Amino acid sequence: MGYTKRQIVEGAFAEIGMDAEEFDIPPSLLQHGLRALDRMMGTWNSKGIRLGYFLSSTPESADLDTESGIPDSAWEAAVTNLALRIAPSRGKTPSRETKTAAKQSYNALLIHSAAPREMQLGRVPVGAGNKPWQTGAGTFTTGRAAPLRVDDEGDLEFI
Repeated sequence: MGYTKRQIVEGAFAEIGMDAEEFDIPPSLLQHGLRALDRMMGTWNSKGIRLGYFLSSTPESADLDTESGIPDSAWEAAVTNLALRIAPSRGKTPSRETKTAAKQSYNALLIHSAAPREMQLGRVPVGAGNKPWQTGAGTFTTGRAAPLRVDDEGDLEFI
């Protein structure tokens, strides 16, 4: 079982000096942290950093006690970067160590998500070694491969 959204939000508050064990953090402040977490994960998702985070469909349906879906390797990035996002609204200044950890862990996520996309080439010259009069294939490759069939619902497209 992975981390819950509450654990990430409370960890972010602890990073800025508001540990849940020492401070009585009101539920409205935890919900504020959860909305900031949802916004941050949505932004990361749009940048290609897909961690498997279970984004809330509406702000009203957001629940702190649901599992986040992020892997253990992204825990530090989520907590420290969320701390940087919520600190100004609480009048806090994150420590240099928190800023450094946030930057390094975010960069690690970027490196991990920077794998090149697989592409299918269309009409490309087949090369000088290919003799079209022997194979009857021509001097260019054929178009895209046939799409995969998905039951009766049509073709499966890869984007």
